[in-house]
Amino acid sequence: MDRQYYIDLAASGLSMPIGSDLVLHEYVDPEAILVNGERLGRVLEETAQRFQTPLAFPHMDLELEKSVLLEKLGIPAEERAKFHFAACPGEDVFAMLKAHLHDPLSPHLQAHIDSITYIAAHTDLLPVGMAIGPFSLMTKLVSDPITPVCMAGMGVTAEEDDEVRMVEWVLELGLKMILHSIDAQVKAGAKAIFIAEPAANRVYFSPNQLDAGSDIFERYVMAFNRQIKAFLDAHNVDLIFHCCGELTDYMVTKFAELDPAIMSLGSSRKLWEDARLLPKNIVLYGNLPSKQFYADSLITVSEVARRTAELIRKMRQVGHPFIAGTECDVLSVPGKEHIIFGKVCAMLGSGVACVH
Repeated sequence: MDRQYYIDLAASGLSMPIGSDLVLHEYVDPEAILVNGERLGRVLEETAQRFQTPLAFPHMDLELEKSVLLEKLGIPAEERAKFHFAACPGEDVFAMLKAHLHDPLSPHLQAHIDSITYIAAHTDLLPVGMAIGPFSLMTKLVSDPITPVCMAGMGVTAEEDDEVRMVEWVLELGLKMILHSIDAQVKAGAKAIFIAEPAANRVYFSPNQLDAGSDIFERYVMAFNRQIKAFLDAHNVDLIFHCCGELTDYMVTKFAELDPAIMSLGSSRKLWEDARLLPKNIVLYGNLPSKQFYADSLITVSEVARRTAELIRKMRQVGHPFIAGTECDVLSVPGKEHIIFGKVCAMLGSGVACVH
């Protein structure tokens, strides 16, 4: 898409949540929908219509690429959720992935891809794909990623330490799976890809190391996401980059080097201050604390409305393109649906989202 498309959306005053999970769980059989591409596509269409946005954001499942990767490596289904590599995956593991990469996709990933096909073929919405970021995927496949990342930040190399070597090999392995997933989504008609990289934050990367000049963030986060960006550029597909973790200014500035059409940040950030870190051709999105919407003890409807108004006012003051939204996907919580919808409604400033 022309970058101006997103800037014009921001100028129009668009507000929207990442809300497909809310609509999905209004149905009696959400798990069945998640393996049926056409039905899932209809949920994405309904979500966009409900919240009056031209962007058909997909259902966010950050376990998807992990599960598919492990399936292709022969890990039994019942072991995948808690699986971690016990040792560095060798060339035989890479060879196994290569041999099975083009096998039929899992029902969940196939439905995810088919939902994009539905949006592209049957609606006038912008089809958006989604994948987990390489670093975040690595943290799901290694039992203790913090220690080797810290060691690597101190200068310990893969040749010197088995855990550092494992992290680096898993990063490479995960990237191959992610690029395969993105390629299938682009072929299905995605015009933008939402990369969710929430683990690329100060929990895993020492600000002191970064301030001292360590290049660990560049090597373990940026280098892999730059490869994704290059792939998207080659296919004329836009990047929407998301990180809802605790970030430093340095990290935000590095993310901006990916030149995403939209950057989505968590509620820990003050977007009107982050605007100075970004060029004006990157639309900022977010960042109401949607992870707290399920409980009035965490945030009330009136507080959501107040914070939304403050965010919009301050973003207008700094003059940076901005779409008001949620810090992450808004998950449906059993028994709390009306509470959550009420807060989404307060964020949007419209009664539309209250229809539940």
